Order: sequence, then C-alpha cells, then structure tokens
Amino acid sequence: MAADARTSVSELVEGQLVDSTFAVLRKDRRRTRTGSPYLALELADRTGRVRATVFDDAPILDGRFEAGDVVRVLGSVESFRGRPQIVVRSLERVEAEADALDFVPGARRDVDDLEGFLEFLVEEIPDAPLRELAAAVLADEPLRVAFRAAPMSVEHHHAYAGGALQHTVAVATACRELALLHPRLDPSVVGCASLLFAVGAADAFVPGPVLQQSEEGRLLGIPRLSARRIERVAERLGTPRERVVAVLHCVDADQQRTPEAACLHGAIGLDAAVSTALARQAGRAAASQ
Repeated sequence: MAADARTSVSELVEGQLVDSTFAVLRKDRRRTRTGSPYLALELADRTGRVRATVFDDAPILDGRFEAGDVVRVLGSVESFRGRPQIVVRSLERVEAEADALDFVPGARRDVDDLEGFLEFLVEEIPDAPLRELAAAVLADEPLRVAFRAAPMSVEHHHAYAGGALQHTVAVATACRELALLHPRLDPSVVGCASLLFAVGAADAFVPGPVLQQSEEGRLLGIPRLSARRIERVAERLGTPRERVVAVLHCVDADQQRTPEAACLHGAIGLDAAVSTALARQAGRAAASQ
C-alpha cells in the first residue's frame, strides 16, 4: 500500500479514496442475498466511528485480522443511509503496538493538562500521610501510562480513552469545593479518596486500540481494583490504618456510612450524569448533520 495519509473518520466524504489506519471495533461475517460472503466492519479512530464493508476477496481478507486489531485500509467512501461508509478494497493488520488515545475517541481535555491538575490537587491534601499516599499511588509509572488511556466504561459514562482521568479531575475538583462549603467534612479523606477512586480503571481494561474490559474489570469492578492498589501502597508506606480505612470506605462502600463517602459518591454521580447528557447531545447533533 501507499504511504498512510491518516485520513480521520471525521474527514470522510462520499467519493473520497481512503488509505488510512483504523481500529476494528466489530467484525461480522455475513452473506449477501445471493449467498456471497462479505464482511461488515465498524472502524474507529479518535474522531469517531464508521461502517465498512468488504465484498471483494472477503474470505482471503478475513484471515488477516480480527476485532481489536489495528488495520491499514485501502478503499473508497460511499453513502449508506445518508452517512459515510468505507468500501474496502484491501487491508492488512498493523503489527506495531497501538495507543488507545490514537484510535478511540479521546479525552475532551488535553491529557497532559489533566495530569498536571491532578498533581496540583494532590498537593492540596492537608494531611501529610494521605497526601503521601495519593502521590505514591499516582506516581507509579505503569499505572500512570495505563490510567491516562483508560476509560471509565465501555458503553456508559466517560467511555473514551482518558475518560477515567478526566472523570477523576472533575470529581476531585467538585469534592474540593464541597469540602470548602462543608467545613465539618474531613478534607484530607475526601481529597485522597476523590483522587484515587478510579485508579483501578488502569487494571479494568485491556491495553490497546479498542476499549475492552479485562477479566478483573468485569468480575471485580473499578472500585475494588482501586481499593486493592490503595491497600498495597498504604501497607508499603505505613499509612495510619484508621486513615486508610476512611479512604477505602469512600472508594469501595456499597452504602455510604460517612459524610465523606456521601460527598464522593454524590460528585461521582453528578459528573457521570453530566457526561452522559453531553454525549447524548453530541450524538443528536451529529445525527442531524
């Protein structure tokens, strides 16, 4: 194939030739009315998703890739029910390791800016042991790399690369303001818990260009995975147990028995609701174009 021009999904128009790279979100084997095999695909990059079909040499091309792979596509854009669709002439799997931030819709704010604000919020925690705990959890390099690309879900709120980081910053910011409005809240417990409640997202999803839950994510969930990371670091640091328990209750409690836990879960629910409403609004706007 020729050099990759990296035409994005948002730039696709009818009649355009495509030679670009996408993640394969879905791959279905189907047959036409005459019985000929073809492939129905859903491709994506960080700007959106697009349908694609493979009619020519479908059995041969079928063996080259699977859902979850990154593929280089050569084809053309046609209109299908008023929306662009790629008719694939040829494709090949891209062997290089792919970054989810390149191939799924990414954080609505710059990831580097979000990480910088996270560091600022850590320094705002008044209690030294909990400030040290939050800083140590977030300083883990493998966690940092995975967390900056992790979503909060596959299909619900913050379902995009960097979603967990963006959700964390929003929730921690809201909790900081609530702690100022309610002086009887423990600002250190609220602050530490609000910064760490979603770190388990780094373990809850499979690294790569397609958002997929890991087995731990499916069975344990983000709160339990976050609590596990907090426990490990707290034990290593010797953080006072009563302070750790207060944070863990906020992060992984089915029932909120403290005002700090109520504060955290209220902020989580509020930001999730706003994120979902904005995503629906954007979807309606895109559908009307």
